Amino acid sequence: MEWDDVMRELEALGKERLKKMYRANGAREPLFGVATGEMKPLFKKIGLNQALAERLYATGNYDAMYFAGIIAEPKKMTGEDFQRWIDGAYFYMLSDFVVAVTLAEAEIAQEVADGWIAGGQELSMSAGWSCYCWLLGNRPDREFSETKIARLLDAVQSTIHSAPDRAKYSMNNFLYTVAVSYVPLHDRAVETARAVGPVEVDGDKPKSKVLLASERIQKAAEKGMLGFKRKHVRC
Repeated sequence: MEWDDVMRELEALGKERLKKMYRANGAREPLFGVATGEMKPLFKKIGLNQALAERLYATGNYDAMYFAGIIAEPKKMTGEDFQRWIDGAYFYMLSDFVVAVTLAEAEIAQEVADGWIAGGQELSMSAGWSCYCWLLGNRPDREFSETKIARLLDAVQSTIHSAPDRAKYSMNNFLYTVAVSYVPLHDRAVETARAVGPVEVDGDKPKSKVLLASERIQKAAEKGMLGFKRKHVRC
């Protein structure tokens, strides 16, 4: 299929209710409002196709950008390709659930994520921390340096309260993911989460939110989820 055929199919799948929901979360025009589950039959027709993914991502249409992440071939993407994608990710549903997810299947995932975390830009930071969450929640523990993950825990403890809001969400998720999915540092992640305590986000809104990783970790432990690994990163 050509990219314009895909755009027509995505448009036909769009729903006004979902457009409103996506806009409420930060999406902007152009977008169609396609449910992610509705994209699966289209993926089965096309399969993985990096050239088409690049064309769709470049449209700036939220649904096309999301679908680009589904059909992308991460192992073919370079650091420059991922940088272009994160530069085009204008809100968290793209940075954390398209770019970070796609990056998590690339061999250069940690290298790229490290650069984004250190870069200080809100959505890039969020994508970097989110990428580690996707990685740790999927790959075997042996693929990670315990020393490195411990350093990242220390970085969360020392910087989360001063980080940009969206990065706070992802850093909080990182604490949870290490505690639940990376067994070698479960205890240390629990201690770090307790030391961090409540994390306030969206402080500029009438009702701010408070994140508490230690509470989420405890609930996961009670459900017997320690050591959880998902089979796939992408749907």
